[in-house]
Amino acid sequence: MLEWKNVVLNSGATIREAMRIIDQAALRIALICDEKGHLQGTITDGDIRRGLLLECGMEDSAAKVMNTKPKVAKVTHSRQQRLELMEKCDLLSLPIVDDLGHLIGLETLHTALQPVKRDNPIFIMAGGFGTRLRPLTDHCPKPMLRVGDKPMLAHLIHQFIAFGFHQFYISTHYMPEQIRDYFGDGSEWNVSINYVHEDSPLGTGGALGLLPKTLPQLPLIMMNGDVLTKVDFVRLLEHHEQQKFDATMCVRELEHQVPFGVIESKDELITDMVEKPTYRYSINTGIYVLSPECVASVKADTKIDLPTLLGQRMAQQEKVGIYTSYDYWLDIGRMSDYQKAQQDIKGFLQ
Repeated sequence: MLEWKNVVLNSGATIREAMRIIDQAALRIALICDEKGHLQGTITDGDIRRGLLLECGMEDSAAKVMNTKPKVAKVTHSRQQRLELMEKCDLLSLPIVDDLGHLIGLETLHTALQPVKRDNPIFIMAGGFGTRLRPLTDHCPKPMLRVGDKPMLAHLIHQFIAFGFHQFYISTHYMPEQIRDYFGDGSEWNVSINYVHEDSPLGTGGALGLLPKTLPQLPLIMMNGDVLTKVDFVRLLEHHEQQKFDATMCVRELEHQVPFGVIESKDELITDMVEKPTYRYSINTGIYVLSPECVASVKADTKIDLPTLLGQRMAQQEKVGIYTSYDYWLDIGRMSDYQKAQQDIKGFLQ
């Protein structure tokens, strides 16, 4: 039992109930929350043993033995930061809370070192021409440009493998043989890689219509192949499923500070003055989770972009939502981005 919600107890739970949860679960921890979902504390085997030595009874409140000041990670922490905190503090698990202290997840060393096998298909778009990176892309498809010691597409696939994903589909168009020759059928990495080829560009969403009809009836993760990222794909997928979305767009926050005072006016009268304001936006990362129904809605040889597809689903009253990621992400679209990737990759691989 690895689902963190199964080890959550209310603040009225007994020590016996906490011990039973810890014994039954594989997470070795119980999480105590109030009725609003705020994390109150954590309990481990060690906490219970110390409580019993102090003559606590099994029917006493679990609050008597819980750690009321556990180490926690914020939602804004990247997965790498969470793992580093666990290593530094010698922890097997780390609760994740939002800005209001609500429990929203649990990072565990076990799942980090031994990822659960996940059958959700991964669809990577790798057919673009990469015109803004010429002359580098004159004889090489952009996802195959090397970042560090291997192509950027290889970094991306290895990230998915580290999370337990094993079923890949790659959409090709420009110089497809280079991609096929490098990755083959995926057996070198103990995964399955299949290809769909666009004879003519079908937009960012049209290649969905080329996927086999035998895909597992599970949410599909779709993204561009020219991205360097440490997005937590498992947490993205869990968010999509918990919210019961038809489609989820992964976004990240972007801040822009205007270096001047901004004046608002009406009928030539000033209504407001803001000195050097900072505006925050959510930008599209090019990473999506799509329901099987959303994928099936794209017919073969249909040219369509993902925003248009999502707009159509919204018009049909389907739930289309967002997931905000705070993990590292770099879209390698321009030469300056590619140069930045060459520098960032040194820390990316640590």
